[in-house]
Amino acid sequence: MRTRPAFPVRSGLGFLFLFLAQALAVAVPTAAHAHGDTVKVVITGQREGHVTTEITWENDGDAIEEAVAATVNSISPDGSRTMGPWRLVRDAGTRTGWSTAEVLPPGTWKVSVDVGFPSLGHGAKEIAVPVVDPAPSAATPSAAAPSASASPAPSDASAAPVPSAPTSSKSAASESPAPAPEPAGEGQDRTVWWTTAGVVLIALVGAAAGVLVRRARARRR
Repeated sequence: MRTRPAFPVRSGLGFLFLFLAQALAVAVPTAAHAHGDTVKVVITGQREGHVTTEITWENDGDAIEEAVAATVNSISPDGSRTMGPWRLVRDAGTRTGWSTAEVLPPGTWKVSVDVGFPSLGHGAKEIAVPVVDPAPSAATPSAAAPSASASPAPSDASAAPVPSAPTSSKSAASESPAPAPEPAGEGQDRTVWWTTAGVVLIALVGAAAGVLVRRARARRR
């Protein structure tokens, strides 16, 4: 059993269908590859340690509307430190700006960005992250105001020297050195000596008196 096509090729409607099918087949690949096969990655630097980039289509420079799958790797010049891989996120308020959510520490870094979707792309650049000094804190009132516990400055009256009163003769005499008292031991020695001498003297006088009495008695006999 033979079937007849819905749109005979020889008819005008069949030619129109073939033409539209061929045009659609050509238009779809053309629209898909209108921006090219690669993306352009430009590393613009850093913002407070966040790596910043501009990503566009390589051929026409249009912004990429799709989500970009990219990784960021950083390495120090001497190769001792590495950071990443980190992913890129779109900057708010821009169509071509992309940056990292993570922050690079201060120093010099060799940064490379590799894009895998929607097309391939690569970018590299050396950037420097400066050291940010902390904002100086405002002076506290206690540091500016004098301390409450500090002693007040002496007044003129209290600071003036007080004249000294003239020294009287009485006070001068009282200030003269008094004679040193005689040691107690030396006085006792002198008392004992006089007592002993008195006893000896009395004994001698008594002995002499006895001799005289004896002689007088002998004469009387």
